[in-house]
Amino acid sequence: MKFSFRPFSIRMLFCALAMLSAGCATQQPQPVATHAPMPAPAIRAVKPMPLLLISIDGYRADYLERGLSPTLAMLAKSGVRAASMQPSFPSLTFPNHYTLVTGLRPDHHGIVNNSMSDAQLGKFSLGNRAAVSDGRWWSQGTPLWETAGLYGLKSATMFWPGSEADIHGKHPDYWKPYDGKVTPTQRVEQILAWLDLPAEQRPSFLTLYFDAVDHANHEYGPDAPEVRKALRETDAALALLVQGLKQRQLFDHINLIVVSDHGIAKVPRKNVIMFDKLIPLAQVETVSLGVLAGFNPKSSDAASMQSFAKLTAKLEEPQNHMQCWDKSRVPTRLVYGSNPRVPQLLCLADVGWHFSSTSELAKRKGKLSLGEHGYDNIDTDMQATFVAHGPAFLEGIQVKAFPNVDVYPLMIHLLGLPPAPSDGDFDAVKGMLK
Repeated sequence: MKFSFRPFSIRMLFCALAMLSAGCATQQPQPVATHAPMPAPAIRAVKPMPLLLISIDGYRADYLERGLSPTLAMLAKSGVRAASMQPSFPSLTFPNHYTLVTGLRPDHHGIVNNSMSDAQLGKFSLGNRAAVSDGRWWSQGTPLWETAGLYGLKSATMFWPGSEADIHGKHPDYWKPYDGKVTPTQRVEQILAWLDLPAEQRPSFLTLYFDAVDHANHEYGPDAPEVRKALRETDAALALLVQGLKQRQLFDHINLIVVSDHGIAKVPRKNVIMFDKLIPLAQVETVSLGVLAGFNPKSSDAASMQSFAKLTAKLEEPQNHMQCWDKSRVPTRLVYGSNPRVPQLLCLADVGWHFSSTSELAKRKGKLSLGEHGYDNIDTDMQATFVAHGPAFLEGIQVKAFPNVDVYPLMIHLLGLPPAPSDGDFDAVKGMLK
């Protein structure tokens, strides 16, 4: 099938502009961007080349050197590869996937952890379907598919975190609720099916999410044969995608960006810190454990606050295999702690360690992850992957490492859209473009 581009309808353009002038001012205020937004590009008379953003969850930057991803290596060799890409802190799945499509760091877009609490909304976790699909959790950011829709471009997301929520009352045009039983091949087939739609229905911005590598990382550790198997299977799905694009005469007419959200570190079984042996957990609200533990006072009465302050002071003293801060004293370089959803007390495990408790271990039947992420985002093991290929990109170059907030302004540029405020810097990535 020959891929074609059709002009926007004039009516659609005027509607989009009217929506911007009438409605955007009433949306929830956005954080001040670290970098000034790019000047809004002129709205194109034709649809832009389609852009497909692909995430391989947990694909550490050095995994490409293992020789198990020939399709990804081909895309890198004939396109652009970054030495690595630095995740935002904390180096966790939901925070970083939302950073990629908003250009905002987690402290600014509000998805501050995979598990968090909000005074009005209650509890959030990956498995809480009601919370994950509630747009109020995600409304501090403006995802790229929302901006695309305002300007008449259709979007499609295959399991991207945030896409099944009604953010500002909007979904992508095409989306699927997450189902881990859907195979990598089936996910690719869905992307190709969306690209087979008639031109007026076909999405210009698409996302595709693979998670087999991350699951194997956690269960078996990054050096296990199960991880090698997951790498091969995911690359086979990428090969199917490339084959399908070529059959549709689309491979040379689509921009592909392949990323990961974070890396992974090996965690020996014995490297667990039992928090209930350090502090009386019954006296605090435990927001999260894992690698980045978070705690809030149980109540706001004077006695509870005084007790919590003493506990914080005790944990902020040097500790084995971890460091703790009151949220107001988190190191500046982590850009974390200003959002109300960040717990009052934070404890970050050293790389190769993680937190648990007696009750948590019982819930997991004693099973602990042998691979973890969420650590300091400057650590080598936490570095993510970036590969880009397509008509817009230079061929056969490697660029220096850059932070993942810069992917958003790059994609905004490729789609010819005006950016929402973000922490990204287009100047840092424009050198990879033709």
